[in-house]
Amino acid sequence: MSKYVTRWIVWGLSATAASNAFAQTATTPEASGSVSLSSSDGAKSDGSATAGAPAPANTTEGYEPYTPGSPPENNLLEIGIFGGLIFPSSSHNLRYEAYPHREFTTGGEFGARLGYYPLSFVGAEVEAMAAASKIRHTETAAALYAGRVQLVLQAPSGYITPFILGGFGRLGAIDRLMANDSDPEWHLGVGAKVPFSHDFGMRVDLRDTLTEKVQQDGQAQTFEILVSLTSTVGRKMKDPPAPPADSDHDGFVDSADQCPNDPGVAPNGCPADTDNDGVLDKDDYCPREAGPAPKGCPIIDLDPDKDGVPVPCDQCPTEKGVKPTGCPIRDTDGDGIPDDKDKCPKEPETKNGYEDQDGCPDTVPEQVKKFTGVIQGIFFDKNKATIRPESKRVLGNAGKVLQTYPSVSLEISGHTSSEGDAEFNQRLSQDRADSVKQWLVEAGIPPERLRTRGAGPSEPIADNKTAAGREKNRRIEFKVLLQ
Repeated sequence: MSKYVTRWIVWGLSATAASNAFAQTATTPEASGSVSLSSSDGAKSDGSATAGAPAPANTTEGYEPYTPGSPPENNLLEIGIFGGLIFPSSSHNLRYEAYPHREFTTGGEFGARLGYYPLSFVGAEVEAMAAASKIRHTETAAALYAGRVQLVLQAPSGYITPFILGGFGRLGAIDRLMANDSDPEWHLGVGAKVPFSHDFGMRVDLRDTLTEKVQQDGQAQTFEILVSLTSTVGRKMKDPPAPPADSDHDGFVDSADQCPNDPGVAPNGCPADTDNDGVLDKDDYCPREAGPAPKGCPIIDLDPDKDGVPVPCDQCPTEKGVKPTGCPIRDTDGDGIPDDKDKCPKEPETKNGYEDQDGCPDTVPEQVKKFTGVIQGIFFDKNKATIRPESKRVLGNAGKVLQTYPSVSLEISGHTSSEGDAEFNQRLSQDRADSVKQWLVEAGIPPERLRTRGAGPSEPIADNKTAAGREKNRRIEFKVLLQ
């Protein structure tokens, strides 16, 4: 047995050394063949000028280096699921007394693992696995299973964590005829862990499991290749060190900024005054022409039209206008729509309730005209605001027109005859107008496009002394609203 232990220890130490060398290469900056020292006035000791170049705000001088990756830590739980291949030894002693010796074929295995690492470099794990196999020669279905505990030693590096392990447990086999046997086992392994993120990663194991031989004259070797997905619990989030302070966020760290509270420019991080007139560029209306405070401009009238937009920003310096151009708002065609919003600036808008905001002359479409004035075909139950079913065709056509012309808004007015109580008639006319509006809203017309009015008997269109006249006076009217 000692030769197996020696072999696996040598393999494990070799893998650990190689992985550590890789991690060192991945995290150590490339060495440089020259050294440059800087004096306080910004000049390099090798003679090259650096005056005017800002000190980088992201320098980490005086800070501990940040370790990238997700290296193992103390007091971590590791949970994993794994799959792989098992290569059963042909000389194992997993057999049922009533049956001759059985050889098992290579099988796919799966299982789960739980580990606790009190220290970053050592931990204990418990795992269980099952594998699908067959009895060689007979092709009878069989299964292998195992329960194991093991000690893990690992090198806590950031990108790849190599490890060696050793442990013991029990390996068993069962076939279709329920012939079941298990033997004690001990196992050795090497592998590596690769983190995907702060909490998740992958692990690869190479295992050699040793059990009693069928002739009981040595150890049977069963090899395994395992690939795991792992999750850690208890890891602390590590952030890179904060950069040196740059209070005014001008790219000059406070230690190199002569004006640390005021954003500035090279060479000293102080605000610029290009024309040297004592007014800083950020406050200077004329940063390239010297002038007195507070504007820093020469004593000339920079705003002759007194509109608050100075020359040269004012594109109409002799006409009082508005920001940002300094030009007056013009309305060439006098339709009340400014030229900058008028699609037809030389032709006045026709105010007729149809697309009144585009500034162009137009006429109300014939389809809309059909639904203005008295609307025939809208009926209500007597003395009620309930719309009768035979009204749906007319209202449906009205809804389609309103959907076709979304710029059109309507006033819906209800009217009654003069017979009966005047207050009741007034309320009834308003309720009927509201019922028509509600019908159109439910048909998909936005409510803000519809306005209602109850006129009662105050606007007759026929003689209320006759039955025919009173019938005409009981009506709904649509009116296109001006926008």
